Amino acid sequence: MSHVKVLVVDDSATMRSLISAVLRQDPEITVIGQAGDPLEAREAIKRLNPDVITLDVEMPNMNGLSFLEKIMRLRPMPVVMVSTLTQVGADVSLAALELGAFDCVGKPMAGVLAELAFGGLATKVKAAARARVRAGSDRAPNEMSTSTEFRPNGRVIAIGSSTGGVEALLSVLSAFPANCPPTVITQHMPASFTKSFAERLNRSCKARVDEASDGAPLTVGQIYLAPGGDNHLQVVGSPTQMRCRLHPGEPVNGHRPSVDVLFDSVSRTAGSAVVGAILTGMGRDGAQGLLTMRKAGAVTIGQNESTSVVYGMPRVAFEIGGVAKQLPLQKIGAALIDQCNLARESA
Repeated sequence: MSHVKVLVVDDSATMRSLISAVLRQDPEITVIGQAGDPLEAREAIKRLNPDVITLDVEMPNMNGLSFLEKIMRLRPMPVVMVSTLTQVGADVSLAALELGAFDCVGKPMAGVLAELAFGGLATKVKAAARARVRAGSDRAPNEMSTSTEFRPNGRVIAIGSSTGGVEALLSVLSAFPANCPPTVITQHMPASFTKSFAERLNRSCKARVDEASDGAPLTVGQIYLAPGGDNHLQVVGSPTQMRCRLHPGEPVNGHRPSVDVLFDSVSRTAGSAVVGAILTGMGRDGAQGLLTMRKAGAVTIGQNESTSVVYGMPRVAFEIGGVAKQLPLQKIGAALIDQCNLARESA
């Protein structure tokens, strides 16, 4: 790809220099300008037309979240949030992701080298430049299930997602009824984020959403989000008595928790009594696991390219044969519920 043009926005001159220096180490990135507040940034965007901007949260004249909202409403473009608040303030980070930020990166703490703290920034900036960014008004409303409720039948739902997954999961789960099938989710997310994200989902959904806990039984009306950090989420037990297992282990596909680990475990435990979905995200985590599920008789759904922020994980899953059906994001929640009910009717 051609050089990615980046505008760095931060009220600290020192931090602007650090971020710029780290990004300039990548030969595919060109830092075309810097701005100290949203007013300067607005003029720089008009003048320089960057591909991506990095944006601080706390700035004079207008905070970063307010500026991000204006950007996504008036001139949608890829934004990577870079702030101390995005590192320790999960609620702020989630708010930015909901508004349309591509991803969040924490500023280095005292004594931490910028190169270490910003080690993944260049990769995220380049991925952001390729991402699909849409204004909130362009997002299609969710389709509702043909059934107003789930008729319990032993079926479970397994979902994997990564970059862009905050918005995607809010969309999918908001279409679930209060008595939805037991649902397990692995979303690539730092440990400090997942509890707040589960709470955010719980406020937005009819069903109950919690971080998964070790040994928790899978029950109707309950959604389990894999905690970030030290464990993989697995489903173990028998088809009639499934439960969550938090299992320490090495990262898989560079991730812990890993979608592949979740999907493999669901396939072993539930066999064909699963409906699986792989949503937006970079890389290939979950693709092989979804194929394993499909071979075991599960119904498998992949988010389509046009509605994925990053068509990485669902693309690989589709290309290797793991996806039985591709759907736009706004249809996936209803399709998961309908497939669970359909499975019962055709049994």
